[in-house]
Amino acid sequence: MNILIVKLSSLGDVLHNLPIVWDLRRQYPDANIDWVVEEGYVSLIEPLRTGTEFKGIDRIIPLGFRRWKKSLFNKKTRSEISAFRRELRLVSYDLVIETQGLIKSAVVSRLARRNLGGSITGLGNATEGSGYEPMARWFYTRCVQVPKQCHAVERSRLVAAEAINSSTTLGIPQFYPQVFVDTLAKKNQEISADFNGPYILFFHATARTAKTWNEDNWIKTGQHLARIGCRVILPWGNLAEKTVSERLCQQIPNAVVPKAFNLTQAFSIVAGAEMVIGVDTGLTHLSAIMCKPTIELYCDSPRWKTEGFWSEKIKNLGDIAQPPSVQQVLTAIQQILPQYQS
Repeated sequence: MNILIVKLSSLGDVLHNLPIVWDLRRQYPDANIDWVVEEGYVSLIEPLRTGTEFKGIDRIIPLGFRRWKKSLFNKKTRSEISAFRRELRLVSYDLVIETQGLIKSAVVSRLARRNLGGSITGLGNATEGSGYEPMARWFYTRCVQVPKQCHAVERSRLVAAEAINSSTTLGIPQFYPQVFVDTLAKKNQEISADFNGPYILFFHATARTAKTWNEDNWIKTGQHLARIGCRVILPWGNLAEKTVSERLCQQIPNAVVPKAFNLTQAFSIVAGAEMVIGVDTGLTHLSAIMCKPTIELYCDSPRWKTEGFWSEKIKNLGDIAQPPSVQQVLTAIQQILPQYQS
């Protein structure tokens, strides 16, 4: 059985698509499973490559659509697109599964070579608050209808279940095995010295301003953690975010604004943290998916859409237009890390 997963981006979407790998393995333990993904997110699924302590992905097929669309008529771009197409068509697939519902990912699905009777199964309808392009359905052989309010993880799993004709109850999703998370945590010595010793991460930044948590709330939470002996680290991804981190750092005793780090390094940094507190953004979801003690803060997005429900170590606070209070966060800290008492 040859299976192709098409989930191109972005950070959170790729992370929430991970459980379908184990869903497929449960049905076809010896299948060849490949995944097409944007080149910038290869590191997210690289840990799943078969050959480690667990069987996951056999082949990762990267594409640079985000980069290519800026120079479609460039000779180098056309050459890279041709190379991608050749790589994609090296294998003839029995199942192609596309869980994004966008035209670009549907076209990629259609470009893949299929065996006689091979199917392309894709998302058949929009879900509340998610991007969806109805014309994508033209490229599928099977369309899967999902509930209008459907968690990002469950949406992908429902599409995959239909693709393999599985009537099995989905159950608790699987992400990275603990052995993998433990291995990452041991690599912290390869990261900046800022991450030596116990630390708590504050992921305060997100692409949409409305999803941020009030800076005073971060300061009060950080000051509380400092009083009970915790060191807060304030990561950033661009200069504007760095400015906010520095502003918060001035008000939180012993806090640190680290050097910039890339997505690959983020695995070890999150794995080594005592706890992560963050807004609705990819790195916060990474922490939840790695089953780290995580407090997810929802300030202007629906909690049901991406909240972590698979571990007691994850606390989901707030909701759309209902940001959580500082007291709710402090209570959650004590619930998931009782050793940190006031």
